Amino acid sequence: MNQDWNIKARGHACSGCQTAFADGQPYYSRLRFGEEGYERADFCEPCWQQQEQEGAHLSSWRGTYRPPPPAPEPALKKETAESLFRKLIEEEDRTQRNTVYILGVMLERRRILVERDIRTLDNGDRVLVYEHRKSGETFLVADPQLRLDQLEHVQEEVVTMLGGRKPGESAPEEAASEQPPSEPDAAAPAAEEPAPGEQRATDPAPTEPAAGDKVPSEPPPAT
Repeated sequence: MNQDWNIKARGHACSGCQTAFADGQPYYSRLRFGEEGYERADFCEPCWQQQEQEGAHLSSWRGTYRPPPPAPEPALKKETAESLFRKLIEEEDRTQRNTVYILGVMLERRRILVERDIRTLDNGDRVLVYEHRKSGETFLVADPQLRLDQLEHVQEEVVTMLGGRKPGESAPEEAASEQPPSEPDAAAPAAEEPAPGEQRATDPAPTEPAAGDKVPSEPPPAT
């Protein structure tokens, strides 16, 4: 089984007591590595307290359950970042791991995915744990640790696969919203409620001008 990336669907009922989740109900997700790969389980709050005592899980987070949206009507349209992301994950083609990573960063910036965790494997590889904001699916995406001199080539591939343009051509207006990020590591995930015991860093406050610094004045209006 390809462990570079994977999809784990959110459950619609507690994995402990089997009680169906209600709309707006808090749930707790746990990620473990079993015999068949990564295994996800979702729990209500009472059952989660028992799971915390057991421990031995890779990642955990807290979310709010929302019923899955109705299936969209089939339509003929160009590839989107999300549809391409899902397609490449399902194909499990390791040669596309750089593209999958860039698409994941794009979807995180567009608030479609939220980063829940970053796991470092025994061999030093990093795996990003994403969750889909609407469907609750979990996506495991390997971090290829791209160098700056590799970014432009991968970005060109992403734009081409999205139907925006061929390498060397200027991007058309309709593909502007699907442009890949220029610096993947600079992606700023939206604030999410952390799991119990976790802390989230806050952005530094803006600095004030130091004493003695001159602030340029506006030029006088033309006469």
